[in-house]
Amino acid sequence: MILLVEVQGIFATNAYFYVDDETLHGFLIDPGAQASRLLKIIDEKNFTIEKILLTHGHFDHIGAAAEIQRALKISICMQKNGRAYVENPVWNLSAQFGLNMTLDDVIFLEDYSEIFLDDKPSFGLKLIPVAGHTTDGAIFYSARDGVAFVGDSIFLGSYGRTDFYGGDEEILFADIKQKILTLPDETILLSGHTPPTTVHDEKSRAWFNNFPR
Repeated sequence: MILLVEVQGIFATNAYFYVDDETLHGFLIDPGAQASRLLKIIDEKNFTIEKILLTHGHFDHIGAAAEIQRALKISICMQKNGRAYVENPVWNLSAQFGLNMTLDDVIFLEDYSEIFLDDKPSFGLKLIPVAGHTTDGAIFYSARDGVAFVGDSIFLGSYGRTDFYGGDEEILFADIKQKILTLPDETILLSGHTPPTTVHDEKSRAWFNNFPR
């Protein structure tokens, strides 16, 4: 099952529970704010969250991660370039809002790592690097369920900003084209700030057709 929870910090951000229907074990992706609310959902639904996964290190995607990690005694995982963001409040943009947010207990994963549940090793996600919005950008993809948690790399009808630290528009366009829009057309794309879309729908939009070739 996939449960979207819009959490409200400085910005509204989509956090996602990706949970096995049978065991109720799963992952929490991009808990950007409202840790107590997310913990309450976990308790009410009897979820066992085994890992927190981060699509990138901006503060509006990591804001509740440390508190939830402490409460549940679980790992936080992200792409290997994430260290530059979670250790630096300027790079993760929290300093701009006086928050000075950092994470100090993170597992940094290699590109194309596969992350599985301990309780059910057949249930998992693949980390695919998609840089350009940040240097540590990644999507978490399930071929079995035909879904990708894409963070801020691509949105419904648009794509992520590239004017923050580590951003690069040329790299983002190339990675979207080569790593996201080459997934099966029916793949559902779940982003950090917009409703769901699909690979097919984004390939048909004007913004994609205006990409540099």
